[in-house]
Amino acid sequence: MILARRTLLAATAAAGMLTRQARAADPLFGEASIGDAAAPVTVTEWFSLTCPHCAAFAKQYLPQIRKEVIDTGKARLVFRDFPLDQVALTAAMVARKLPAQRYVPFIEALLATQDRWAYARNINTTDEIAKMAALAGMPRATFDGVIGDTALRDAILAGQSEAEKTYNVDSTPSFIFNGPGAKNLRQSGELTPEAFAKFVQQAAG
Repeated sequence: MILARRTLLAATAAAGMLTRQARAADPLFGEASIGDAAAPVTVTEWFSLTCPHCAAFAKQYLPQIRKEVIDTGKARLVFRDFPLDQVALTAAMVARKLPAQRYVPFIEALLATQDRWAYARNINTTDEIAKMAALAGMPRATFDGVIGDTALRDAILAGQSEAEKTYNVDSTPSFIFNGPGAKNLRQSGELTPEAFAKFVQQAAG
């Protein structure tokens, strides 16, 4: 079952302010990926940090996929933000502001502990994200500045809107496979290692 997107009504109107060209020139939006840049297949995962299905994929399947498909040079995996709610958007903003080498470990930590910072009872989710950010080396003063950065917020939402229009992404996790054998092959849901490898092989041609 795929978690459908919950609309961010208040912020989406501003998302178009940052163009694709502007995002491409911003180092914050360089590709965050794992795997060899020369791999024949590129897989883009559109994910939300509050999506239980994204967390399940990251915890249950990605380790095996990484070992058998990514580390062997068959494909590389690129991470793209698709926040389903304000909490996910806040977490995505913080992740993007960390040093590039800390991005993937940070989002992996958030997905692994999602039940504690996003869905636990009687917690302040912003404070919980701040605690996680502190462990990644971001002081609270910096954190407060990041979550108030409207340009960063708009850039993430613009990328999300682009994914909807260009690739028809409407749920998370969604994967786009590109290689010699297939272009923009889209699959959604918690892909098992077997299914992931099948689509990589199809994209490889």
